[in-house]
Amino acid sequence: MSKIDILKRYYHYYGMKMLLLKLFRNNSAENFDYDSWLKKNAITEAELEKQKKYEFAYNPKISIIVPTYETPEMFLREMIESVQQQTYSNWELCIADGSVSDQVMQVIQAYTQADKRIIVKKLTKNKGIADNTNAAIAIASGEYIALLDHDDLLAPDALFEVVRCVNDNEKADVIYSDEDKITADSARRFEPHFKTDFNIELLRSNNYICHLFVVKRLIVEEIGGFRNDFDGAQDYDLILRCIEKAEEIYHIPKILYH
Repeated sequence: MSKIDILKRYYHYYGMKMLLLKLFRNNSAENFDYDSWLKKNAITEAELEKQKKYEFAYNPKISIIVPTYETPEMFLREMIESVQQQTYSNWELCIADGSVSDQVMQVIQAYTQADKRIIVKKLTKNKGIADNTNAAIAIASGEYIALLDHDDLLAPDALFEVVRCVNDNEKADVIYSDEDKITADSARRFEPHFKTDFNIELLRSNNYICHLFVVKRLIVEEIGGFRNDFDGAQDYDLILRCIEKAEEIYHIPKILYH
């Protein structure tokens, strides 16, 4: 197989963005300079302030689903505050805590007292990631479900971009974005994952969608939520079943999840 054929096949499975990124990395002595890219492309404070004042025609409630289990306090606070810092305000943070200790609940309850959009359910026991997440979904009331891990962060414009996508595409059932990694002290972001637009062949072999993943709550209810038989790959299983029910799937080519 010639190099041209290899590139054509890579383009078919992964899309133009991933092909260009692969070529860039393969022809560079070092990895992609993400720090420099961020300086040029990061959203500005002025843009964030403008988003806060923007009025959409349709303002769906986004239920952000988080199962917690003995989450370190620093990560827990940063996760919650990343939701509170969203420029789009019609959200609810639904937390199901399966921790053995009371430390996580004490931190969360301090936030719930100050912000009624934060809802928490203390579980009688830890039932595993799938069932704990289902417990958080059970207290959700939003039109859309967004999945967030207990030690991850949302970009401040994450929900705004999701709602903009929904307003531009009224049949959007599933929405996902690009993502990156962040150091434990939140000082530096690295390893960006610039994703292809929806590619079912790729998804069947690799959960490239991962985060941020947003889906209509009715679809999650229709498929029965998470299945504990797939703990460890529960997100992948859920995404595959949601995709089967979705009429339209949209990719937001912006890094909205850390």
